[in-house]
Amino acid sequence: MDWALNFTIILLMAAGLLSLASTAPRLAGPQLLWCLLGLGIIILVANFDWRPFVARPWFSRGIYIIAIALLALTYFVAPTIRGVRAWIVIGPFQFQMSEFAKFALILIYSSFFARGHAGIAHVKNLLLSLIYLVLPLLLVLVQPDMGTALILFGIWFGYLLVCGIKWKHLLAAVIIFAAVFVFMWNGFLENYQKDRISALFQPERDPLGINYSVIQSKIAIGSAGFLGKGFKQGTQSQLGFLPEAQTDFIFSSFTEEWGLLGAMAILAVFFTMIFRIMRIGIFADNNFSRFICLGALLLFLLHFILNIGSNLGLLPVIGVSFPFLSYGGSNLLVNSFLVGMVQSIALHRRFQ
Repeated sequence: MDWALNFTIILLMAAGLLSLASTAPRLAGPQLLWCLLGLGIIILVANFDWRPFVARPWFSRGIYIIAIALLALTYFVAPTIRGVRAWIVIGPFQFQMSEFAKFALILIYSSFFARGHAGIAHVKNLLLSLIYLVLPLLLVLVQPDMGTALILFGIWFGYLLVCGIKWKHLLAAVIIFAAVFVFMWNGFLENYQKDRISALFQPERDPLGINYSVIQSKIAIGSAGFLGKGFKQGTQSQLGFLPEAQTDFIFSSFTEEWGLLGAMAILAVFFTMIFRIMRIGIFADNNFSRFICLGALLLFLLHFILNIGSNLGLLPVIGVSFPFLSYGGSNLLVNSFLVGMVQSIALHRRFQ
């Protein structure tokens, strides 16, 4: 396996646990268990040669159908949490089925484009790839979960770009995105979600309301200095001014206590992880393996961009986690499974 990749993930997990130990000690224990389970999944999946299964279309389609069914089930049984019906509650645990949908979409696109990327210019192939997107996208929109919807769209769009889509088809994809956004705005988004988007263009409006979290995030980052305020010394996170300091704004919380140096360290570790996944994909022996690595890259980069962008006030706050850093089990386990598949590509490459 690529142990440098594993090491970057362990470092991100450790930084997340350190931040939780400071701002929410009661969550550090459960998150440690999720991290250990995630590392176990990486080792287990990496040592299993899954190629005979996933190379067959029926397997990826079966996973995709299961993901659609779970999303549909979420609509009927999920309680409303923070204005969104996205989590299925089983005892003390909450599982976000849209995270599994991201993995299923990556799997079916890897299978689809590995077999048909040369003919992606054909309208039939483009429409079929769009159909794979539309089903989970609609089910996510009714929750409504704008962050996950953007990530699902970004995964589809990323695969199209890599497969050499024509300019006219690229323009069509942009138009589809605009249409989806208008559709979301008029039919699915709650008023508070619309306010978050409009607040991006009016950063000083309603500082105690819709712009409160972004302003507090900027204060946390801007007041950190080079070395930060120290463990348990961050005023914004410790005194409760910074909301969602364990999930959406964990980067701001970590930066406040560990400064610019700590933030740069997090960014360096994250992009080292991206580089190692990219390297495994480049040297993979078949298109399907390359597209799996591409899917992992797209997922992690989209999460990173949306999370960091909202922390800095450059993008709307839409509830997207930082991979392996933010608190939460569903996202961490899905990410770990993807990394395990990438590691399996590296581990079994020599035997092909």
